[in-house]
Amino acid sequence: MKRGRIAYNGAVHQVTEADGKVRLADGRLLNEGDFQWLPPVEVGTVFALGLNYADHAKELAFKAPEVPLVFLKGPNTITGHKAQTRRPADATYMHYECELAVVIGSEAKRVKKADAYDFVRGYAVANDYAIRDYLENWYRPNLRVKNRDTCTPIGPWLVDAADVPNPMALRLSTTVNGKHTQKGSTADMVFDVPTLIEYFTSFMTLYPGDLILTGTPDGVVDCPVGSVVVCEIEGLGALQNTIVGQKPDMSA
Repeated sequence: MKRGRIAYNGAVHQVTEADGKVRLADGRLLNEGDFQWLPPVEVGTVFALGLNYADHAKELAFKAPEVPLVFLKGPNTITGHKAQTRRPADATYMHYECELAVVIGSEAKRVKKADAYDFVRGYAVANDYAIRDYLENWYRPNLRVKNRDTCTPIGPWLVDAADVPNPMALRLSTTVNGKHTQKGSTADMVFDVPTLIEYFTSFMTLYPGDLILTGTPDGVVDCPVGSVVVCEIEGLGALQNTIVGQKPDMSA
């Protein structure tokens, strides 16, 4: 099942997908434009992977990491489908990152790879924007690159884990203003989902709502103001987002 969250008539609603429309809990169907999309889950801690596709690491002139390269993201970064993301006025290279988002469904500690999927609630599409101008170095992202307000749209849907039989064989693609710029497959991850869950839970506890962003394949391009970016993952949906300019009263 595809599940989501929307703002409608001054309240937050849990919804499901029904023949291309949004169904409220009381059965009413809503058309696109009648509501505002929210992130499909209330997000806990966000773990984001860097260089988790060998082709993307090569694209950035790095070797793929030997252990997961992980950084944390704040809740301020998360936004929903059809939202806007601001490009800093001084940015010369800001790009999307189409990623499989893994949503944890139950408390997980010292989980073995063979049992890892038992702790997954579901999957969603994420777009983890990066402003390359602000990198302290190309290998370890800093706060200004990956923790900007609204820089990580997620959605439209959370798809139940039971409806994704093999999350490690999903096609990913991105278009910018209708032009295909990125394609890949989750099969090409350096560290797959079970490996990541085993790794994290070997030294910490994961909780329901925690999110793992699993990295992006190669094919990233600069997105100027006005770009309409659509990240799509097979079976999960298409996440749309628009790049807008910086407000005059905002610093870089």
